[in-house]
Amino acid sequence: MGKHRTPYPREFRAQMVELVKAGRRPEELEKEFEPTAQTIYNWVAQADRDEGLRQDGLSTAERQELARLRREVRQLKMERDILSHAAAWFARETGSIPPKGGTDS
Repeated sequence: MGKHRTPYPREFRAQMVELVKAGRRPEELEKEFEPTAQTIYNWVAQADRDEGLRQDGLSTAERQELARLRREVRQLKMERDILSHAAAWFARETGSIPPKGGTDS
């Protein structure tokens, strides 16, 4: 597993993207600054997606929405499980276990 570092600031990434768009090569920027050329290529590709120039992945806004929705689904599943366990506990405590099948006879 590779080493983990804190993300580069948004402004720094934007500056690297602008330098590439102005004609600098990521390989020369790698020698001058810390990020690898591949990292800079990734930033340029993501900036192009965000600007609508590429359609081969999610934009930053779409990624953020997806992450938010995944968190929400995780939370809802946890709440559903808690309510299910609580309902089963109350049913056992009161002795009123509902019939299986869910239809009233």
